[in-house]
Amino acid sequence: MSIFDCKMEQIHDYIIASTRLRLRGAASDVVAMGLRGFAPFEVEPKGDALLTVDTACEAMPEECEYDILNEFDFEEGQARCSFGRNADSWVLRIASAEQPAHIFLYDRRAKSVRTNAGVVGCNPSFLRFGLWFVFNIATVQHLAAAVHSSVIVKDGRAVMFLGESGTGKSTHTRLWRESVEGATLLNDDSPFVGVEDGRTVVYGSPWSGKTPCYKAECYPLLAVVRLSQAPHNRIRPLRGVQAIGALLPSLPPAFAFDRELEEHTLATLSAVLRSVKAYHLECLPNGEAAQLSCETVFGDADK
Repeated sequence: MSIFDCKMEQIHDYIIASTRLRLRGAASDVVAMGLRGFAPFEVEPKGDALLTVDTACEAMPEECEYDILNEFDFEEGQARCSFGRNADSWVLRIASAEQPAHIFLYDRRAKSVRTNAGVVGCNPSFLRFGLWFVFNIATVQHLAAAVHSSVIVKDGRAVMFLGESGTGKSTHTRLWRESVEGATLLNDDSPFVGVEDGRTVVYGSPWSGKTPCYKAECYPLLAVVRLSQAPHNRIRPLRGVQAIGALLPSLPPAFAFDRELEEHTLATLSAVLRSVKAYHLECLPNGEAAQLSCETVFGDADK
């Protein structure tokens, strides 16, 4: 017996991180609000998709039993999330006191997702986050993953800035745009990194936090830079375990609670760091910090 009775009325395809995502289901104004960043990535529906999401399925939560692996707060939507799995699926449940639970059921065999998000009084924030989560499950199995970061592009190459929320990632990339000639923003919250034809690249995505920067573009990734606030500007290279420690916390954290997804995440991290340099930048929020990181990263790359 199916957990969801799906009503599939429309099909929309998107290419994100070189991956075809297909959304099927009844359209609504609220669903469209949740997909506002997807427009630059839309393509003609054709062929097979790596991941198909049926967005208008009637939920029967009493049948949706699963072992909880991780629970966490979703601050944007003021909600609580639980992530788990059962014999056939990974499950994400997003719930708040004000709205019905939004459930995303990822069938591991069919590589498809069923969700009730389009029929339970859709919360656009819940829908965006749920799609981000299940799309990550699909891509990490193919050496690509979202990274909580802000990305600058200069001269056709990208630099990714990492750090906990409030560290100053957006401030630092703004300083690049103000202080470094030709620097532009690719994404300010959740770009995807992956390995394509043996090289590491970074992709824009429909998820960009509070900054509406949705670019269907891809660039070679030159370096990852972990930021920390300091009373000075100082940058140093990271190698081995230090480089892993710089990047790993910015990959999807819930995946660490599932062995299969954790292995895929570590494989992606290893593939990225084989060709990308890592740095730690201790900095002030000023233009000199941006100049220092630019001169160091591009100077090392051009040696």
